[in-house]
Amino acid sequence: MPDAALSYCAQEVRRHDPERFLTCLFAPADRREALFALYAFNQEVAKTRAIVSEPLLGEIRLTWWREAIAEIYEGTPRQHAVVQALAEAVQAYSLPRAPFDRLIEARGQDLQPEPPADLQALLDYADGTAGTLTDLCLSALGGVEQQAGIARAAGTAVALTGLLRALPFHAREHWVNLPASLMEQHGVGLRELYDLKPGAGLNRVVESVADSARAHLVEARSLRRHVPKRALAALLPLTLAEGHLKRLAKNGHDVFDTSLGEKPPLAAWRLSWMALRGRF
Repeated sequence: MPDAALSYCAQEVRRHDPERFLTCLFAPADRREALFALYAFNQEVAKTRAIVSEPLLGEIRLTWWREAIAEIYEGTPRQHAVVQALAEAVQAYSLPRAPFDRLIEARGQDLQPEPPADLQALLDYADGTAGTLTDLCLSALGGVEQQAGIARAAGTAVALTGLLRALPFHAREHWVNLPASLMEQHGVGLRELYDLKPGAGLNRVVESVADSARAHLVEARSLRRHVPKRALAALLPLTLAEGHLKRLAKNGHDVFDTSLGEKPPLAAWRLSWMALRGRF
């Protein structure tokens, strides 16, 4: 599909979040643009830490997005491609404002210099970011029963998996989202991670976080009966997360294994198979 055939938001998602772009293709045609808008918004706030030179500038950027969201609900959206697309989705599908504010607030934690204190703090962050995003996507697809529980479990599983996948890159940027208590327990120092010379304990820390991701994946799937096919696209990222968790388990939870960075084979086929069966 050439970029010229895609909206601005779709192009951005395809370029920066290709796995989620794939999952959007399984949404009802009339709802895809809403998902693209939500995922493009997520990218805008998620990249804040990476594009600012100091936390204060990051706070200013997040404040810009808080105000932009407020103006959408006041009926005066800003002239910005993602904001305009969000405004259309909000109006078309009556998306609630609170999740947008919650997601931006959660992203403020990215600007903190220290890693989360413990696993629960990391879970709260995962729920506030990907869990909230999943909730919004489910709303855009018509809503489901048990939506809060499904969104929390699915989003947390996807977020934890994504953080583990990004760990080598984040370490190079001196940003680690592993629980401090687990790192201390297994003798993993921040300096070792920043120097890309982690000790043997890192695999055990990663295993603990991966196990939590697996537990949340199982929890989300236990609620599958509440999810109609029209809403599957919001939860298909779980299928891709499961594949990565399996590869991590197979290599002993070594996130610095370069083979993990290779594009998962048959990802599109697996998504098609799961969607056909009404599963995620």
